[in-house]
Amino acid sequence: MKQETQTREKLLKVAKEEFLEKGYAAASLRSICKKADVTTGALYFFFQDKEDLFGSLVKEPLDKLYGIMKLHYLDEIAETKELVIENNDMKNDLEASKMAIHFMYHYHDEFLLLLTKSQGSKFEKCFDEFVEMSEKHYRVLADKISEIYHLPRVDDYTIHWCSHVQIFTFAHFITHGLPQIEAEAQIEVMVKFMVNGWLSIWEKK
Repeated sequence: MKQETQTREKLLKVAKEEFLEKGYAAASLRSICKKADVTTGALYFFFQDKEDLFGSLVKEPLDKLYGIMKLHYLDEIAETKELVIENNDMKNDLEASKMAIHFMYHYHDEFLLLLTKSQGSKFEKCFDEFVEMSEKHYRVLADKISEIYHLPRVDDYTIHWCSHVQIFTFAHFITHGLPQIEAEAQIEVMVKFMVNGWLSIWEKK
């Protein structure tokens, strides 16, 4: 059992290196097995195929990040009735953003794989799926704000754009190689920009 665990961990380590270097589409199971010094039969004992191997690296952190976002969005919806659109207190948003950054940097290589090396796999649209999740949330949130304050409905394109900017902000830290400490400093500026920009949508012209 111990040897099997060690073999699986070695395959995952070598596979991560292969995927980071070549990307999912160009990565070779034969090459991974050779570098890990195991047979292809041993690889297929642990993983169904290349996509299963890739998923074993990225699926758990991806699912956990989805969970973190869902909890934050649920909290935002629950607090909607207490919103004052003139109030730009962003403490909760900043805390949630720093938590997300801490998590993403803990799994830095896995998110780099998802964002830049997953083309050809079922994970290649994860960025768009994060945008879609955010878009659905901000559609509900914007409608609630408009209803509470008797203001015009925000159009769908604006909601999509805001959602895209938010997700891109976090992805950019990983894909552009910012050290975590710098990302944590930058997110304070970015959150201020996003929160104030979001609230300004309802400002009277």
